[in-house]
Amino acid sequence: MLHKWKLEFLYNFKSITYFLGINDTSLMVNPRIQHRPTICYRPIKPSDLETLERIHSDVFPIRYESEFFQSVVNGCDVVSWAAVDRSRPDGQSDELIGFVTARIILAKDSEIADLLRYDSSRVDQTLVYILTLGVVDAYRNLGIATALIREVIKYASSIPVCRAVYLHVISYNNPAIHLYTKMSFNCIRRLHGFYLINGQHYDSYLFVYYVNGGRSPCSP
Repeated sequence: MLHKWKLEFLYNFKSITYFLGINDTSLMVNPRIQHRPTICYRPIKPSDLETLERIHSDVFPIRYESEFFQSVVNGCDVVSWAAVDRSRPDGQSDELIGFVTARIILAKDSEIADLLRYDSSRVDQTLVYILTLGVVDAYRNLGIATALIREVIKYASSIPVCRAVYLHVISYNNPAIHLYTKMSFNCIRRLHGFYLINGQHYDSYLFVYYVNGGRSPCSP
């Protein structure tokens, strides 16, 4: 049985990939950065806890509980990647400037089981659900979010029983919608009133990227 915080996290908070101004101009120098960045990617680790919490607070319109952050930095049921700028001065070269978090779930237990063409007798088949994705303001428009998503897709593709990567995007986040469409995610559904933020309901789009032969039941 899932702990209460996990149930709340999966079914109440869901995920919001909430960021602005994303494109693939990864070789451009952001005018807010005074140097040419050298972006590298690594797993998130316990020493990232404070920075991870701060960036989530700055980027997302919902509050995540401390249990979520502990799970991320300790790798408990959550896989994650951090983006860092190795060219940053003053001991900041390993500090998070972007991140993506995800978790593996059983396909049969997911909300998109009816959208997958898979052998229902294979109870081991899984999905990767992107929980959060964000890039700090000064490093947006450098292709970092794209690279982080590719890390998730590569990871999912390396798991033979994984059939798809999926996520939710709040309906007004046009840059995120454009990004996922450009990366060949399929927009499957619009979910009305999916998010509750500050007492107001917002719709969500469900995006799916199929891997390892996973397909929509509508596919030929």
